[in-house]
Amino acid sequence: MMTKRKLGIHKKALIGIILFTVLLSGLMCASGSFIFDRAIQRMYNERGYVIANIILDEIDKEKIAEYSVSWEMDDYYYEMVDYLEYIQQISGAAYIYIGVPYEDHTIKYIYDSGSTMGFVDPIAAPFDEIWNAYTTGQKPESYLVRHSQYGYLTSSCLPIKDGNDKVVALLFVDTNMEVILSTINKFILNMSLIAVVLMAVFCFANWLFLRHNIINPLIIIRDNIRNFALNATTDEEALNNIKTNDELQELANTIGAMELDILSYIDNIQSITAEKERIGTELNVATRIQAAMLPRVFPPFPERHEFEVFATMNPAKEVGGDFYDFFFVDHNHLAIVVADVSGKGVPAALFMVVSKLLIKNRLSIGNSLSPAETLKAVNNQLCEGNEVEFFVTVWLGIIDITTGKGMVANAGHEHPALKRKGGEYELVVYKHSPAVGTISGINFREHEIELNPGDSLFLYTDGVTEATNENDELFGNDRLINALNLDADASPKQLLANVKTKIDDFVGQAPQFDDITMLGFTFYGKEGQLDD
Repeated sequence: MMTKRKLGIHKKALIGIILFTVLLSGLMCASGSFIFDRAIQRMYNERGYVIANIILDEIDKEKIAEYSVSWEMDDYYYEMVDYLEYIQQISGAAYIYIGVPYEDHTIKYIYDSGSTMGFVDPIAAPFDEIWNAYTTGQKPESYLVRHSQYGYLTSSCLPIKDGNDKVVALLFVDTNMEVILSTINKFILNMSLIAVVLMAVFCFANWLFLRHNIINPLIIIRDNIRNFALNATTDEEALNNIKTNDELQELANTIGAMELDILSYIDNIQSITAEKERIGTELNVATRIQAAMLPRVFPPFPERHEFEVFATMNPAKEVGGDFYDFFFVDHNHLAIVVADVSGKGVPAALFMVVSKLLIKNRLSIGNSLSPAETLKAVNNQLCEGNEVEFFVTVWLGIIDITTGKGMVANAGHEHPALKRKGGEYELVVYKHSPAVGTISGINFREHEIELNPGDSLFLYTDGVTEATNENDELFGNDRLINALNLDADASPKQLLANVKTKIDDFVGQAPQFDDITMLGFTFYGKEGQLDD
């Protein structure tokens, strides 16, 4: 597809200079011709008055007064005619005539080179000014320009006064306007030629100036930026050669510094990206390691039918601080653990690994089935050298799967939800012990628990109840209980799926800030899974 060719900055600048100079020259010629026109008219008009004053000094004004009454020629009249014709010839005036104006806008000639005394002719010039000159004795203030059968003329008019200072007639000296226009046209032609020469010189000088000081530096900057965008390289030498000592030089220096900063930033980004990829790879490995440490195969004990258990852990980051675990301490006693380490990310995950291993090892090698004793020993171990001051909330229960009886210790953890067979889930609220890892040497409370066949237990971390939506509202205990009781008799796996769906619907597009860990446990007793 054809693309419209754009004008470059060279052509735009040249066109702009030419248009500007042409417009300026035109305005100069127009204004000059107007001013010159007025000056030429004034000059010829004043020249006419000079001639008229000379005539007035030479002719006999009393005789003119006599002629304006008698309208009869005598010997002096013929002498005056010869004199006026001579003045007209040597002065180059178009016409010289003497007449008396009348209120009917006519003039009666005393002398006119083209007619006889007493000839009456309409006044073609502005009558008011002529009449005012005749009645007041003052010469007209403006130019008397007229188009008539005698041509395109301008008149210089002086009143002729007798010895009593009475105006008896008017003396006119006419000049052809063609003479004035010819002079003006010559002026315009000369001015136009001068303007063309000056325009050419100005265009060339201005073009050289703009090209050296503006256009070439802009092109260098443009090419530098284009090359930088395509190749991520900068030509410092080209930018440093811009020596305009103005904003363009500052722009070039700024762009050069910016490009160097960007190149440095790109190098840093590449290093950071490589490091981030390495860390990401290591975090992926850490995620897989953490996931492998948690029971993931369900059912975990296919040969045991006394219970059903299912658990999930969704970390807020690549690795989390929550964990769950369940394992047999001996043939009949099942240990169930749900815990939440303070903090997030890798440090919390490392503390989680240590906590999980200590709890499991303590129960595996110890002679006691007491959750409280177990947490006390683990607490003392975690407090040793705990410079980061992490702690872990733990719900630990040890249940005899043959009887459903057991002991439970809650170290600062969430209240569990319990459902009796045929009933609904309710929170089991009791006084907590402090979290593990806070104070060395403390004792932990424990209490008995008894599950009957068909009873279910739901354990979780605070990431469930503290899940937050876009309006900063918490999911809370009430929504949790409602989610559990939507299908209270569901299997542990389905129960956890129901709760997770409700959490996701509630949170919407808001980000997950905390790990979400849930564990469902249903007790069937030694007879195995109950019939529906």
